[in-house]
Amino acid sequence: MKKYGLIGYPLTHSFSKKYFTEKFLNEGLDSYQYELYPLPNLSDLPDLIKSIPDLCGLNVTVPHKIGVMYYLDRIDPAAKEIDAVNCIKIVNHQPVEAFFSGELSSMNVRLEGYNTDAYAFEESLKPLIKKHHQKALVLGTGGASRAVAYVLEKLGISYRLVSRRNIRKQLSYKKLTADIMNEHLLIINTTPLGTAPNIEECPDIPYELLSSKHLLYDLVYNPAETEFLKRGKAKGTAIKNGMEMLHMQAEKSWEIWNS
Repeated sequence: MKKYGLIGYPLTHSFSKKYFTEKFLNEGLDSYQYELYPLPNLSDLPDLIKSIPDLCGLNVTVPHKIGVMYYLDRIDPAAKEIDAVNCIKIVNHQPVEAFFSGELSSMNVRLEGYNTDAYAFEESLKPLIKKHHQKALVLGTGGASRAVAYVLEKLGISYRLVSRRNIRKQLSYKKLTADIMNEHLLIINTTPLGTAPNIEECPDIPYELLSSKHLLYDLVYNPAETEFLKRGKAKGTAIKNGMEMLHMQAEKSWEIWNS
């Protein structure tokens, strides 16, 4: 049996298990399995890996995309530049009987970190970009926002980070004036706000200032149309959820695990 999975907390909203289970079924991969591993405390990662001898790879979601790098033996250069990891390849695994207590580095296992979010976000965003989408607002400052920022820089799109606090180069939601909203016509939500079951939540931007020239991209994919996207759609904006990005990053992870 070859096992893969997702770590993060909470994971009740995730479609990753459904995606890979269907993939394994459709491709006749009977000896492959994908599970969800809710991990409130990242410090429990070594024990998780020790307890599953057939574990070959992990996806990583909020809130562990940054902190997980502490446990890795190697980080892909792009992931290191992004400073966030959402895919781990586990190599040189030994049977569980061969493991001893201690950190992962004391075991015959190597953890390699990659970022597949950036690839997936770029590929799903590019077909939507128009000439007037030259400036962006990135809502949130977690691991996902770092992948988004990396892609925007690569595409030559300037951006401002938006969070609840107005510090350093970040804008607070309360600082989003009409001029800023009219100038930044691409708005990307990288926060978990609006994720099921809390579907009534949304980032606190001035939705009344949106126009048909805006493009709203939500990394959230469950529900398919978040409150963030609904409010944008009501103002005539173009909208995009994170489902295609989920599929693309999953396939990229699969490619890495089997390379």
